[in-house]
Amino acid sequence: MGPFGATELIVVLVIVLLLFGANKIPQLMTGLGQGIKNFKKGLKDDDDGPRPRLPEKTDDKVA
Repeated sequence: MGPFGATELIVVLVIVLLLFGANKIPQLMTGLGQGIKNFKKGLKDDDDGPRPRLPEKTDDKVA
């Protein structure tokens, strides 16, 4: 079972077109694009801030 071929992709696109209609597909793609953009922005914003330092472990062994 290999990757999808052209025939399989065409069948999937026809089914999507029948389910959602031609007018709804651009709205779905716009929403998908905005979601991906917000996800990438969230990942970038998370890396910008300083990370809190964890307390260092100390040995509490009794000598």
